Amino acid sequence: MERKVHVTPSGRTLVTLIPGDGIGPEVVAAARRIVEAAGAKIEWEERAAGASVFKQGIASGVPQDTIESIRRTRVVLKGPLETPVGFGEKSANVTLRKLFETYGNIRPVREFPGVKTPYSGRGVDLVVVRENVEDLYAGIEHMQTPGVAQCLKLISRKGSEKIIRLGFEVALAEGRKRVHCATKANIMKLTEGLMKRTFEAVAKEYPQIEAQHIIVDNCAHQLVKKPEQFDVIITTNMNGDILSDLTSALIGGLGFAPSANIGAEVAIFEAVHGSAPKYAGKNVINPTAVVLSAVLMLRHIGEMAAAAAIEHGVLSTLEDGILMRDVVGDSGAAASTTAFTDAVIQRLGKKPKSAKVRDYRPLTLPTVSSDPDFVKTSRRRVVGVDVFVESSLPVEQLGRSVGELVTGSPVDLKMVESRGTKIYPATGAMTDTVDHYRCRLMQRAADGDLTEAQVLDVVARVGAKHRWMHVEKLNEFDGVPGFTKAQGED
Repeated sequence: MERKVHVTPSGRTLVTLIPGDGIGPEVVAAARRIVEAAGAKIEWEERAAGASVFKQGIASGVPQDTIESIRRTRVVLKGPLETPVGFGEKSANVTLRKLFETYGNIRPVREFPGVKTPYSGRGVDLVVVRENVEDLYAGIEHMQTPGVAQCLKLISRKGSEKIIRLGFEVALAEGRKRVHCATKANIMKLTEGLMKRTFEAVAKEYPQIEAQHIIVDNCAHQLVKKPEQFDVIITTNMNGDILSDLTSALIGGLGFAPSANIGAEVAIFEAVHGSAPKYAGKNVINPTAVVLSAVLMLRHIGEMAAAAAIEHGVLSTLEDGILMRDVVGDSGAAASTTAFTDAVIQRLGKKPKSAKVRDYRPLTLPTVSSDPDFVKTSRRRVVGVDVFVESSLPVEQLGRSVGELVTGSPVDLKMVESRGTKIYPATGAMTDTVDHYRCRLMQRAADGDLTEAQVLDVVARVGAKHRWMHVEKLNEFDGVPGFTKAQGED
């Protein structure tokens, strides 16, 4: 897929620059100085987002002129944004990712010279490729009873395919040989399982890359035990958020962790770290994460020579022992933000003596169908309905009541469960229940298909005596159940 950028009449790429909050303006200014010193053909368009915008009463934290700038430039370099407590609703960072469908979050980590960690000398060099817009981070939550909250975990085949193809393309662009897909498919067989099944299907198109699935908790374990075994890790949104912060700790912390948010239309480049307001204006913050985010940006827009010059300059600066307080503490040996920036500029293009630098080629963005009905089925039917009810009744009494209420309808009560465990009919389980129950009502006819009217009738019957808050149709798609069983359900 061709990158969409705005090139000015003078031949420069227009980039939206968002300084951000807290330490953001300092580290973004450092990155800007270095990018300009490297000779990159860029024209900046500075815009605001974050705390200052929340204070203006804009609940998203992103004003319209910033949105219009990004729609025009398609490329963003931004500092960290604060989400203030007490006003504003959503994270401005998340808002930007969702507004522009930057579905892939690329977070590389590598061992840096002079930055001592327990893993120094082991050659840690990997990339976490995280799905960036769906999963639990869709943020769809409800209080279903006064004491039970729900968050919907949405995983789509389209979203999975986009991030998985991006992960394999990252491997090809960086000359990597192995890709892992980290999921919790052993527990969440439909959501995380969809990511696993998609990975296994797409991997066949990349025979030159070794493809392995790994359970995410084992992935975390292995990252601590033997991180050098990993090249690229593709994973879902929440898993990726957690694992990528873990990987940054392997190589010296968030001050060294850049990221790219990649979409079909827009790309946003930013450090992984936050705004650290207590350090704002003190000239002590390590700008490396934002500088390396700028390197990712330069590769994205085709400025490969400038990107290589800056990467070499950063590595040479660290190799020469010019380190900041996040590495050496508050000793007199720590360089200031501006001194570190000056040192990188002095070393632009200077190849490091020992640190290895990969040969990068432009990343090929995957092309995936934009059809909303990405997965087509030839046959589907509704075989039952789950009705979620709020009740303080003993479960035996609740089960008998619901069973009686649906007498004469096309369904029978199969079971009642609490928090994923079947408790009626009794199984002998010792389960502490809450006032949130799922009543599974299955169609009596083996080959029938519940109509909309029949589903509504069933809900009305249950609702005649019990407060319901949620309903799920139980679908079969091409003969395969589109729902899982509760623990203890036969």
